[in-house]
Amino acid sequence: MLLHARILGEGTPLLILHGYFGMGDNWKSIGAKLSDRFQVHLIDQRNHGRSFHADEFDYELLVEDLMEYVQYHQLKKLVLLGHSMGGKVAMLFAVTYPEMVSKLIIADISPRFYPPHHHQILDALSAVDFSIHTSRKAVEEVLSANIEEPGVRQFLLKNVYWKEKGQLDYRFNLESLVENTDEVGAALPSFTEYDGPTLFLKGENSSYISKSDTDLIRAHFQNAEIKTVKDAGHWLHAENPTVFYDYLTEFLD
Repeated sequence: MLLHARILGEGTPLLILHGYFGMGDNWKSIGAKLSDRFQVHLIDQRNHGRSFHADEFDYELLVEDLMEYVQYHQLKKLVLLGHSMGGKVAMLFAVTYPEMVSKLIIADISPRFYPPHHHQILDALSAVDFSIHTSRKAVEEVLSANIEEPGVRQFLLKNVYWKEKGQLDYRFNLESLVENTDEVGAALPSFTEYDGPTLFLKGENSSYISKSDTDLIRAHFQNAEIKTVKDAGHWLHAENPTVFYDYLTEFLD
């Protein structure tokens, strides 16, 4: 099955991979700005957005999905940009198919292992019962019982849609994400390398990339530069889009 994507502009293909619970549409502002120079592909990964749902979910499968997409569209010499979970997919794709990737951009994630840490969000999402909670306001009230940050709630609520008249649902496959949540923190396999130009962007207020990750990043990506986006946390592209975009275009030029 082919991944769903929104394609903007023409030129060198630039593929954007969203994070956990996200979708390609989260990147439409940045995608639109880049589309005057690139053919931007805002991709929904399996179990997310408008892409297909499947019980199985791990990084090897996400890379296979992406390769099928690339082959279907006959893309070559890609620029790959991945955020968080999408950054892990982009890294694994680049070390698996280095000849396919001309440049790699990783937003706020390191190649290391991350212990499972999304249980609170998964519990909050699982507490919603769409047979009872039949308005967006009711869904938000359930989420707010477990999730304090309004920004995180709004991000998750973008996945709530009208499946049919009077019936809300999630776009993501919650059952599979709950079942496979441990997969999301998996490390990039040891002794894998990509030596093309690579940019790691870290949020100043985020702990996802620490100073101790520098040696590991360089072991996998010897031509990596690491830059910090000021006044931003893990959602750095949304929290400080101007600085994020400036670093992006500087690297792409």
